[in-house]
Amino acid sequence: MAASMAGVSGRLRRAIRRSPSWPGRSRRPLSTQPPPTQGSAVRDAFLNFFRDRHGHRLVPSASVRPRGDPSLLFVNAGMNQFKPIFLGTVDPRSEMASFRRVANSQKCVRAGGRHNDLADVGRDLSHHTFFEMLGNWAFGGDYFKEEACSMAWELLTQVYGIPEDRLWVSYFGGDPKAGLDPDLESRDIWLSLGVPVNRVLSFGPQENFWEMGDTGPCGPCTEIHYDLAGGVGAPQLVELWNLVFMQHNREANRSLQPLPQRHVDTGMGLERLVAVLQGRHSTYDTDLFSPLLHAIHQGCGAPPYLGRVGAADEGHTDTAYRVVADHIRALSVCIADGVSPGMSGAPLVLRRILRRAVRFSTEVLRAPPGLLGSLVPVVVETLGDAYPELQRNSAQIASLVSEEEAAFLDSLQRGRRIIDRTLKRLGPSDLFPADVARSLSLSGNLGLPLDLVELMLEEKGVQLDSAGLAQLVQEEAQLRAHQAEPAQEQRLRLDVHALAELQHRGVPPTDDSPKYSYSLQPTGDYEFSPCEAQVLQLYTEDGAAVATVGPGQRCGVLLNRTNFYAEQGGQASDRGYLVQAGQQDVLFPVAQAQVWGGFVLHEVLAPEHLQVGDQVQLHVDEAWRLGCMEKHTATHLLSWALRQTLGPSTEQRGSHLNPERLRFDVATQAPLTPEQLRTVEGTVQEAVQQDKPVYMEEVPLALTACVPGLRSFDEVYPDPVRVVSVGVPVAHALDPMSQAALQASVELCCGTHLLHTGAVGDLVIIGERQLTKGTTRLLAVTGEQAQQAREVGESVAKEVDAAAERLSQGTRDLVEAHRLSKDVGRLTEAVDSAVMPQWQRRELQARLKLLQRRANTTIRKLELGQAAVKSQELLKRHKKGPLIVDSVSAESLSVLVKVVRQLCECAPGTSVLLLSPQPVGRVLCACQVAQGATPAFTAEAWALAVCSHMGGKAWGSRVVAQGTGSTVDLDAALSAARAYALYQL
Repeated sequence: MAASMAGVSGRLRRAIRRSPSWPGRSRRPLSTQPPPTQGSAVRDAFLNFFRDRHGHRLVPSASVRPRGDPSLLFVNAGMNQFKPIFLGTVDPRSEMASFRRVANSQKCVRAGGRHNDLADVGRDLSHHTFFEMLGNWAFGGDYFKEEACSMAWELLTQVYGIPEDRLWVSYFGGDPKAGLDPDLESRDIWLSLGVPVNRVLSFGPQENFWEMGDTGPCGPCTEIHYDLAGGVGAPQLVELWNLVFMQHNREANRSLQPLPQRHVDTGMGLERLVAVLQGRHSTYDTDLFSPLLHAIHQGCGAPPYLGRVGAADEGHTDTAYRVVADHIRALSVCIADGVSPGMSGAPLVLRRILRRAVRFSTEVLRAPPGLLGSLVPVVVETLGDAYPELQRNSAQIASLVSEEEAAFLDSLQRGRRIIDRTLKRLGPSDLFPADVARSLSLSGNLGLPLDLVELMLEEKGVQLDSAGLAQLVQEEAQLRAHQAEPAQEQRLRLDVHALAELQHRGVPPTDDSPKYSYSLQPTGDYEFSPCEAQVLQLYTEDGAAVATVGPGQRCGVLLNRTNFYAEQGGQASDRGYLVQAGQQDVLFPVAQAQVWGGFVLHEVLAPEHLQVGDQVQLHVDEAWRLGCMEKHTATHLLSWALRQTLGPSTEQRGSHLNPERLRFDVATQAPLTPEQLRTVEGTVQEAVQQDKPVYMEEVPLALTACVPGLRSFDEVYPDPVRVVSVGVPVAHALDPMSQAALQASVELCCGTHLLHTGAVGDLVIIGERQLTKGTTRLLAVTGEQAQQAREVGESVAKEVDAAAERLSQGTRDLVEAHRLSKDVGRLTEAVDSAVMPQWQRRELQARLKLLQRRANTTIRKLELGQAAVKSQELLKRHKKGPLIVDSVSAESLSVLVKVVRQLCECAPGTSVLLLSPQPVGRVLCACQVAQGATPAFTAEAWALAVCSHMGGKAWGSRVVAQGTGSTVDLDAALSAARAYALYQL
């Protein structure tokens, strides 16, 4: 947590916090009570200070699950929920638009994505995945630097009682390359508050200039630091509070323009502040964590927590304490906010956090199963008053954590045995094999996150083959891309000769009926049964039949039976692993399975020898299979909903699905309207919400021949054939007199499906395009992805509403009009590319097209008005003559061209060239040559001569031209322009 003075520059980086604000220093006496030090009291004191003493509105913490912001996995800073204000896109009619000064304590998670502290948690004394950000904001210039700094100083020194001689500050020292001057105003404010000049430090843009992103609001920041050394020896500074002054806008061309409205955005980590107030060098030594550490000690029987790090932490016991304490806080807060451990996005990160906690709890602390769940009430006790959702969901959180812990324990123990067994085969300097690590990882089969595998290896002094792992990841990504579409050409296949040989030997087709061997448990989880099989034949990558394969060899494995779904019927192949009988800790990863003439060939990477006759046990990747089942059932519902909406004669032309999304081709007379798309989604949602049972049964093919409404395709079906019916028992659906297949989804299908529709969660059509005349391709997502798509759609729609409202209010300011036009353009790009409901995309695209026209019309009118004023001013300055060369202020090249044009209209025989200086030495140029000028005198050549003089470029025609350049000597450029024109004239 500490840093020597020699390393101050590196440590004073813009961390994670935003900063404070106020409107005039309070003269009311401060409380006579002793300064607060207990964690909850420190939080309350911050909020009360800004509400009671400085009139701030207290707003609740946003959920850690971002709503409609796909750029974030988790809310990671206090300012996230106020982005619409900073970006100028807030709806003027919304409650947020009325915010002027607010304060809160925001729940933040930094794990995954751009800001990721997960790997560092436990290794040191300060990193956390979950933390609380105390912040105060001033919007629209309600107050700015002086008040913000004064408030911060008052709170720290008078309310919290921090000695002034322990505080240092830093400010922005400028950036000559960007044309930014030092923030001397902030420096002088700190000096006026009594901070000695030797404790006011100047740093560059990397440390003291904050930017929201590549474009958008930004500005200098000033930071307050605390000296842990207390004047003994070299200062040891830690950042306490960051105060950001948003006064610029970063444009797409990287230039900086002043914001029409300035904002203050501050942030201070509660955990670090409490550590300072309680006189601790570690956040884990505060009362925010001590109850948890005590509960962990009581629950596991390990030695008590001593706060050791690095080599001093023998056995990594204290590291484990910190990991478990931090992670159970993050898990509790995330689950309370609706994020549960899962297989992609934020849920996947949360699963990694949970499994990391399980590993440290059971393997390092030797805790009994159930410890993590038992810690949830302790988290609720320490955080529940501030965040009541924890109290409301306490039992659910504990139950879910315990279930996930129990499910992972067996995999963890097995993974440890695999690692230990592999290490015995390695030499002293050998790297740990990438294929083994990959098979252990979360995207593989056992579910050990790669960072956890690396940590387990690091504890044993072994390095992972990172280069080999990167290659495997790339190969898997390529395979995954191939699985997004139906299989075309496979590296491993059974050709006509191989099939003939198998038939000649009397080898029966693969029995793949075990792929349907799964059940739905009372908990709502699916249980997939493993499958015992025998190796019948092995094939090399070039197709040769062999009796044995060796370590590291990619091969095709033919078995007598399998529970793997081989790609067919539009459903992607299963993946997973197999193990040999008696060798449960040696995994043979199965990348995919393909069917050739009734024989299922498994693509396997062999870690050890495998031979014909071996007995094996097969395990499918359950998360992958479940994703396919979800998408396949959703595909049937989508097909049925399309028939309900477009008519019973609507025909499916093809489909393909994998766990990430589904693709559906449908015959249409015309593109679907937004209303039709919305109706289709609503019909699917209704079936999902009813949680209808899905019936599957094999029946004689002849029974399906005359069933009205039964969906079948131009394919050869086996006899018996599998029927999938949603909501209606198969026997009833096949009754020709029931008409059930006309009112429900009933299809012939060999795929794997959910047993109830509710697990689909939701379906959103996110894409639509015409493949050929009469065929439309739809793309759709389900579950969590569908929910996220809807949230993105709602968020973007609110921004469009806000832009429409701003446009309807009108503006007389050209800069604001241009900003609004850019916002509409940005929204158009966002709508075009966002993963959102297609019906909503089409509606918003139509609205934005109209808004862009209105915005452009407003700009044109304002530019013409501005040009008229400036042209009249120039005419007054210049007597009638053949030439006008001058400089004028102009917001843009477009305005400058209009000024030139109006001058020439008012003085028809005059040739005009105008220069307009811009920030950072940039100069705009526009000119027009009078019709009566000599043929050699052209506008393009004139502009080129002047802009070349300024190191720029020009373009145009004989009559009108424009260009840009850069110069600090504008008079010289004007002289060159006059000289060129006079020579030509």
